[in-house]
Amino acid sequence: MIQRQLGPNGLFVGAIGLGGMPMSITRERPAEADSVALLVRAADLGVTLWDTADAYCLDHTEIGHNERLFGKALLKLPPAVRSTIVVATKGGNTRPDGEWVHDGRPEHIRSAVDASLRALGVDSINLYQLHRVDENVPFADTVGAFAEARKAGKVKFVGLSNVTPAQIEEALKIVPIASVQNRLSPIDLSAESDGVLDKCREHGIAFLPYSPLGGMWGGAKEIGKQGELEAVSNEVKASAQQVVLAWLLSKYDRLIPIPGVSRVSSVENSAGAAFVLLNISQIARLDKSFHSEEQ
Repeated sequence: MIQRQLGPNGLFVGAIGLGGMPMSITRERPAEADSVALLVRAADLGVTLWDTADAYCLDHTEIGHNERLFGKALLKLPPAVRSTIVVATKGGNTRPDGEWVHDGRPEHIRSAVDASLRALGVDSINLYQLHRVDENVPFADTVGAFAEARKAGKVKFVGLSNVTPAQIEEALKIVPIASVQNRLSPIDLSAESDGVLDKCREHGIAFLPYSPLGGMWGGAKEIGKQGELEAVSNEVKASAQQVVLAWLLSKYDRLIPIPGVSRVSSVENSAGAAFVLLNISQIARLDKSFHSEEQ
């Protein structure tokens, strides 16, 4: 698979990543062995950016569930393959009784980093990202805790998620930022309109669109029913999902989609998007169609 860089001085990963959220947050989630097998298959396919979070679990009683799956999968890989995997996790959310509650207090971030290290079974986290901004805590204080973790060697690179252009600029004054993870998909183009994608381009920051196919509840299975997308899919002989991911890849050479997966067939399909080539006309047609659909 073609490689892309995680930020100005970051690690290189496959152009298509994966999100682990669907493996952990519902009671219909796959069996542990199936999720581990999926991740091993992803590594075989060159899908080397694995995105998780401590909050990907059912509730507060099993914080780190998804991270532990990732850790077990890493142990299944030969050392040479394991060394190519870049695990990105996130902190700053808690799950009391299954709710999602932001917690950006520095003391929480410090304890979350240590818990993620244990759950993943690693000495240093490749990419540690702020999951959500806590409006009750000064943003600089939260980011400062991430900078501390990086200085201590617990974190190699720092990323942000669900942020604004102004917050990116503020964070850059405190610690180098390798990546930003916001929504971007045919049904949510806000990262283009609000300036986040442009801000990433300006600073060479990797952009990791989550829910690139609409998310678990956004109708990924229905995405191919959109007219222009169906037409382009037929032209390039690829699935609608692959065409969407290829369309996203065309936007920025440091954009790495992280579609959520819970089945081997899904990760195989997503990985194939790295080999789908769209011409300028097809990209323009999809842009026009998706923007008109969003209106």
